[in-house]
Amino acid sequence: MEAHPKLQGAILGLFRIVVGLLFACHGAATLFGVLGGGHGPSPTIGQWPGWWAALIQLAGGALVMLGVGTRPAAVLCSGSMAYAYFVHHQPDGLFPLQNGGELAALFCWTFLLVAALGPGRWALTELFALRRSSSPLDASR
Repeated sequence: MEAHPKLQGAILGLFRIVVGLLFACHGAATLFGVLGGGHGPSPTIGQWPGWWAALIQLAGGALVMLGVGTRPAAVLCSGSMAYAYFVHHQPDGLFPLQNGGELAALFCWTFLLVAALGPGRWALTELFALRRSSSPLDASR
């Protein structure tokens, strides 16, 4: 059964917001040891790949959640999770359940879907576009 066309944008927007928030929280937990995360010491600034991965998670997740630069941010997030899966998890086993890579695989494919479908409703870029189109300066052009 397919969602009603009027609901598709809203559902995609909610999906984007929740996924972006979860990803940003994962990055914040790794970088700052907050939100119950941070298993072990936080990576030092610039440390490869841990610090950079957490930075992508925090910033990319926030951008996706807010709907700003959604497609490029989602591609970057997806790629970072593909890297994490194949470099960190894949050597420990073929399947995600064997190698502990379920979250990396899920986030990778989730962000690829967001990149392909776009932000849906309630993206900040949509609000900025609405404000520009209703601006008095636009009426004079």
